[in-house]
Amino acid sequence: MKTILTGLAALALAIPAHAQEQAATAPSPNEIVAQAAADEWVAIPAEDLLVMTLAPDSEGNARQVVIQLMPAPFSQGWVHNIRLFARSGWYDGISVNRVQDNYVTQWGDPNYDNPEATGEAKPLPEGLKVMGEDAYQTLRREALSGRGYKTYATYHPGQQQWSGPNPTRDAYSDNQGFLEGFPFANDAKAVWPAHCYAMVGVGRNLSPDTGSGAELYTVIGHAPRHLDRNIALVGRVIEGMEHLSSLPRGKGELGFYAEFEADKRTPILTVRVAADLPAGERPAFEYLSTEGERFAKYAEAHANRRDAFFIVPAGGADICNIPVPVRRVVSE
Repeated sequence: MKTILTGLAALALAIPAHAQEQAATAPSPNEIVAQAAADEWVAIPAEDLLVMTLAPDSEGNARQVVIQLMPAPFSQGWVHNIRLFARSGWYDGISVNRVQDNYVTQWGDPNYDNPEATGEAKPLPEGLKVMGEDAYQTLRREALSGRGYKTYATYHPGQQQWSGPNPTRDAYSDNQGFLEGFPFANDAKAVWPAHCYAMVGVGRNLSPDTGSGAELYTVIGHAPRHLDRNIALVGRVIEGMEHLSSLPRGKGELGFYAEFEADKRTPILTVRVAADLPAGERPAFEYLSTEGERFAKYAEAHANRRDAFFIVPAGGADICNIPVPVRRVVSE
């Protein structure tokens, strides 16, 4: 187990006062990313991208959201279902039904599990998987062996102290780190995705229901980490987040649009797996490798801002405050 956690990413402690004079020349996190070489970026497979097209806005502007699906072995039952929903066309014609301020934007069939529903729910496609609650997290040996998981703090319960280069205490886990571009947390037994801004999860009813993927949401506010290990996380929005975070808030229970707000529901025209789109319409993205030295420097710069604007370095960073850089690849 100890060998799995080797290679902690370097996050330095707060810099001494006499080093403040270096602030004028210290690179910002964005400047560190800008210096990354081509081989420090990892291509995202088109099979792992969802392209969601919303109805145009009030001014006629097109709105498109791109979601990167969670890598194996995490949440793969739900990821299977989501691809099935997309490829069967089930998502076409659904809508955004809930926008709760500082929490989530949620979309799905407006007639399914919606307090204001008046019609018949869409029949679900055949072949959907049903997951148990144990699938919210993955055993460490299965998830991390040889995968380059980078942790940022380790808690020792017996000693009541923290070790590692990041002094930040995560209130929700023993460790926090990154795996293949996604934020994760873990304890001695398991690893689970973290509910950071723009992460995408599966709506569900009360336990033992775990949701199918028919209802999805994305985090639009302060990271609701209390949802970790209680709801399946299946991906993250990597482009077009502004189209979901800026929608009008619902006045109904939990931010659902009330009956008099039916006109506020944003229609979702289509959802496609990017691999199924014609080559000329297929978007391509890549993320900065979270296993490399460049990302370690980037994370350290977030923990200890030395560029000119900052006066006091924080000496640490929450996992959700180190967003993994993602960029669109433009074909020449």
